[in-house]
Amino acid sequence: MPANKTEETGFLQEFIDSFTEYGDLYWQATLETFYMVGYGLAISTVIGMLLGTVLVVTRPNHIYKNRIVYQILNVVINILRSLPFIILMVAIIPLTKFIAGTTIGVKGAIVPLVFYTAPYIARLVESALLEVDKGVIEAFQAMGATRNQIIFRVLLKEALPGLILGLTIATIGLIGASAMAGVIGAGGLGDVAIRFGYQRWEPAVMVTCVIFLIVIVQVVQTLGETIAKRLRKR
Repeated sequence: MPANKTEETGFLQEFIDSFTEYGDLYWQATLETFYMVGYGLAISTVIGMLLGTVLVVTRPNHIYKNRIVYQILNVVINILRSLPFIILMVAIIPLTKFIAGTTIGVKGAIVPLVFYTAPYIARLVESALLEVDKGVIEAFQAMGATRNQIIFRVLLKEALPGLILGLTIATIGLIGASAMAGVIGAGGLGDVAIRFGYQRWEPAVMVTCVIFLIVIVQVVQTLGETIAKRLRKR
């Protein structure tokens, strides 16, 4: 048998054996990844939607124009977005300890994940809201709509497909960040890939974790695109 064929067969056997040996670990790690991404996304979406909406409506010539609020918020978001996730995790360790009571494990990863994702969502929300036709806003203003009605019944409603696509992108970024959180022992697939795949040098484990992450990302991307497409048709 050729050497390369033997190597392929050997790796395939290692891959199958890894499921037998670490099946429960993969399942637990997948659940931890869902936990981190779910909680992180929920909190980040609330904060990001608020920040993104404020960024838009406080811009010059918008309904709540406020130059000071806009500039301060714009700078803060830019600063947070400029920090790589690994550096951000380390930089806010004292804050993470204060909020979550721990800096390790799944619970300790949620705080830096929120700080990393919320500003990103804010920019995506800002971009989606700015695509709403100004003529529509002016038409509602002419009909006597209040500023809050314009926000909820015009801006957010008209931008909903774009917001869904933005949240899909943010979710995929959050999945990647949750994997990087494995560096600090946060749990999840990233932690398994580092502790068992890299530190113990078991390539089959690392490949398996990567495959799991790819499948999750593909499902999220497909689901987000499908929902946004249906909303556009409506």
